[in-house]
This record gives sequence, structure tokens and C-alpha cells, in this order.
Amino acid sequence: MLDRLKEIITNLCQKWEVELLEFQGASDHVHLLLDMHPNIMPSKFINSLKTVTSRLMRKEFAEHLAEFYWKPVLWTRAYCLLTTGGATIDTIRQYIEKQERPD
Repeated sequence: MLDRLKEIITNLCQKWEVELLEFQGASDHVHLLLDMHPNIMPSKFINSLKTVTSRLMRKEFAEHLAEFYWKPVLWTRAYCLLTTGGATIDTIRQYIEKQERPD
């Protein structure tokens, strides 16, 4: 499922002209390292990403997800958006790469 989720997010990033630098998923969240132009509103992009991925993942993995999700949504409304500030891209990338991926 994480492989398919990454594929969907990669395609969406291409449509928005956003570069997906790093992706890592856990059982209850994902980490994305994105490079986006300043004219893109992050909140609109994240809203689109969550809408599209929820719709497609629930459609493609309906049977598996039915035992965990009984509402017609995959994500909560919340998200955490951080800018890199003083950290280098390599530091952020290493952090994301070290996140444990569920089996």
C-alpha cells in the first residue's frame, strides 16, 4: 500500500510542479520532503493530496481498509508542515530515511 501511495503522491506532485525529494510511510502517517515554488499555497496542495490519495486508496484497497476505516475518509483534517529553516536538505532527508517502515 505504501508503494502505491508513493506512486499516487509522485503523480500528484508532477501535476502541481512540486518535487518529491523524500517519502517514508508508517502505519498511521507519512513523511514527505517537498520542494515547491513559493507561489503554491501549501495548504491547498496538502488538501488536494489528502483528497486524491484518500479517494484512490480507499477505492483500490477497500477490502483491506474496511476493517480499520468505517468513515469515508482516510486522513484526519490535521497535518504538520515544517520548513527546513537552518537544517540542510540532507539532514531532513536523513531524518525521513531513518523512519521505520511497517512490514
